[in-house]
Amino acid sequence: TRDSKERNLKQALGEIDRMASALGLPENVRETASVIYRRALNEDLLPGRSIEGVATSSLYAAARQAGTPRSLDEITQVSRVEKDEIARTYRYVVRELGLEVAPADPESYVPRFASDLNLSDESERRARQLLKSAKQAGIHSGKSPVGLAAASVYAASLLTNEKVTQSDVSEVANISEVTIRNRYHELLEAEDGITT
Repeated sequence: TRDSKERNLKQALGEIDRMASALGLPENVRETASVIYRRALNEDLLPGRSIEGVATSSLYAAARQAGTPRSLDEITQVSRVEKDEIARTYRYVVRELGLEVAPADPESYVPRFASDLNLSDESERRARQLLKSAKQAGIHSGKSPVGLAAASVYAASLLTNEKVTQSDVSEVANISEVTIRNRYHELLEAEDGITT
């Protein structure tokens, strides 16, 4: 069994590296993901689950713990596993290993989206302000952090006169234009409510 565990680990770490590279995740996230995977292996959480599924879930958890989260859709794009299996395995691994994973903060997605869209620092600052207002107004709860981040970046680009389309943002954030439009209106209303 030691041999099969070694092979299993080698395969999983290869997967984690491949996906982390594709997602542009830093070294510390890969290391954390490897640690989470090793713990899952040592605590016998793998029977009935695929190596890829547990490897993907470990990376998803590690990215969130490090404050460099990737959305489930982004993770699914580079994984060899279906979205439902990733979500299910992720919940199982987090529960069984007692991992501390805070809900993803919309603000943690802003720098990456702003950078991918070549927006200015001013735009990025403005996006963060919009998200802070949304938090104060309480409109962020229950909403997708990725959707809120995308909408804040879009709204900020308009407020700072940087020409970015909803479809540009939709592509970078991997989220629908409809979601961006809906959140965008809520963000601006929240800010108006606070400033008036």
